[in-house]
Amino acid sequence: MSDPYENTPERTFAALPPASGRGFAQSWWGQAWLKSLEDAALDSEQLRTGRRLARAGAVGAVSVRPGRVTAVVQGSDRTAHRADVLLQELSGEQWDRFLGMAAERAGHIAALLDREMPPHLVEDAASAGVELLPGLGDLEAECDCDAWDHCGHTAALCYQVARLLDQDPFVLLLLRGRGERGLLDELQTRSVPRAETVEVRQNTYEGVDAAEAYAAGEILPPLPEVPAVPAEPGLPPSLDTEAAPAPGIDPAALEFLAAQAAREAHRLLADALRPGHAQRAVEAELTPGQDAVRLACGAPGASVAVRLAEGSGRDREGLALAVRSWEYGGVPALDVLESDRPVEAETLARARAALESAWEEDERPVLRASRNRWSVADGQTQLRLGADGRWWPYRKVRGRWAPVGPASQDPATALALAEGQE
Repeated sequence: MSDPYENTPERTFAALPPASGRGFAQSWWGQAWLKSLEDAALDSEQLRTGRRLARAGAVGAVSVRPGRVTAVVQGSDRTAHRADVLLQELSGEQWDRFLGMAAERAGHIAALLDREMPPHLVEDAASAGVELLPGLGDLEAECDCDAWDHCGHTAALCYQVARLLDQDPFVLLLLRGRGERGLLDELQTRSVPRAETVEVRQNTYEGVDAAEAYAAGEILPPLPEVPAVPAEPGLPPSLDTEAAPAPGIDPAALEFLAAQAAREAHRLLADALRPGHAQRAVEAELTPGQDAVRLACGAPGASVAVRLAEGSGRDREGLALAVRSWEYGGVPALDVLESDRPVEAETLARARAALESAWEEDERPVLRASRNRWSVADGQTQLRLGADGRWWPYRKVRGRWAPVGPASQDPATALALAEGQE
């Protein structure tokens, strides 16, 4: 592996050892990388081939540079192929917004230095109009086997890159266009406090007669551009006053609701201004129970948490599990936590086929099926099949099944994540 601190537009990683019997991504950002591949793949057989090649160690040294990752992959017939996966670089303006946002939050810089990519960093970047993680169809494939979509060779490369992302999220940032050393130098420069001189000018304008202004309407200058989305939600006013609250009014609860409303409004505004928003399906309205869980993700105080637990029909421990699920995947994750549904015959057949192909025959774990839940024979780990066909990793914690990671199309990846939470 090249020196990670060298200011270079390219890094080369030595071939990784075989990944027999394990998943390819333990981190949530590595899982997001694989989700982009798996959700857009037109041929699930090519994904299975890619997983087999990657597990067998068929992917050679991996070269990462802005917009492209490259490796030589040895196919099942022992023929070597050059495989490339492309991801669009961020524009200069997008990098400027991301760096400005990250420099204002010391926790983001500290997390990157620890080789972590916390969800709030990605969320704050998205609020600034910068999508760090690839979305549906963002990973483009090129291979000298002449496949027009992802083939087994490019899929194998993607699975191997997920392992690299687990070790170092700067791999993703390099793909997006910036090397680690230059990125850290820029963040350090922006983080140094600067003395700012503010010039206050007093502008005085004379009034204009309304009839005259109306008559001149067609020659007035155009309206100014729409202001940019604020970098972060505004702070609601404090309700901590000397006056006693009215009967039945909880100031702490009102402050919490106001802060969460500002945060949600900021998220919705940023989402509405993103390209392609008008083509997206409208999200279903949350039920009161789901909305209580969403609010509980905002770290409410003890008294507010008790009220949210009661409002969602759960005890405190049940609410904590629901919050944990929500943070891994929102409404679908919450549905998997609480549903114990039968599986239709066709879906069951696809699920069993996925389980059969996920492991070599001598490595396949013993699983006991009960409706949409598959428990490992040791009784400590479990796979749950979501309504969308993805697998959710679960582990028994203090006698209750708890989610331990996001969903994956690959059951082996999900199970490896569950088993890695001991």
